[in-house]
Amino acid sequence: MPGSQFKTAFILSAVIAGLAAVTSAGGLLLPDLYRDNTWTTSQMRGNDLVTLVVAAPLLAVSIIMTRRGSLRWQLVWLSMLGYMFYNYVFYLYGTAFNRFFLLYVVLLTLAIFTLILALSSIEAEPIRQAFAPGTPVKAISGYMLFIAVVLGGMWLAQCLAFLFSGQVPQVILTAGATTSVVFATDLSLMVPAMALGAVLLWRRQAWGYLLGTILMIKGTTYTLALLAMGLFAALAGTLGGDWVLLPLWGLLCAGCLLATGFLLLNVQKERHFEKPSIKRSEPSRKNKTLLMK
Repeated sequence: MPGSQFKTAFILSAVIAGLAAVTSAGGLLLPDLYRDNTWTTSQMRGNDLVTLVVAAPLLAVSIIMTRRGSLRWQLVWLSMLGYMFYNYVFYLYGTAFNRFFLLYVVLLTLAIFTLILALSSIEAEPIRQAFAPGTPVKAISGYMLFIAVVLGGMWLAQCLAFLFSGQVPQVILTAGATTSVVFATDLSLMVPAMALGAVLLWRRQAWGYLLGTILMIKGTTYTLALLAMGLFAALAGTLGGDWVLLPLWGLLCAGCLLATGFLLLNVQKERHFEKPSIKRSEPSRKNKTLLMK
């Protein structure tokens, strides 16, 4: 069966898609689910919308298409697992304890281990060979470094400002939190991943193609979620000074979408899982002698 090495990961991915749909629908429909202030609640509901109508369906469809042997959809599948991992860090650590807490634990845990299972079963070199020689890896690598510098620069600047002034960053005060899960997650995971993927892709190394595509698809989806968060915050009257970030999220979303298009369109070998050819072994010399006799 095509993709049989991913059987366990496919099953776990289906569970993730279902649970993500449930928690997102609950966040949108249950008015008293979130116990956070209005700003955080509106942000999480914007995220819920994108997870429900974009990320969870993409994960479900990508499982089916990857099982059928599509390399492009395999890359989408891995990207959506990355989205789920990144996304539920914020639900688990960035929101007040609520009735879905254990579901967030399950979702984050499943996303981590499913991503590990999937990546450990992948051979990166055949994926690199599937991309056309003319794939614009330099431009995409440069854009990935741009994202790393922008995100890292914004969060580091606020952290360093606190060191000199003692003033807690406004985003933490607005959220009513004691720390910033965004700063912690992006500086420890997202920024280094973008930088590493950019360097490997610039050098046309196998894992560069894999990481670059995963990060660009995930980046498209999550910046869309950031735009939805801003919209929900604006509707709730809590957007405040965060409006200045909306053009940035829109720019990053458009750039990630463009890079994703270039990467996926340059996948030449769409069928990734090939049926092994059956070769008939030639009879040995001894057998040939016996046959001649």
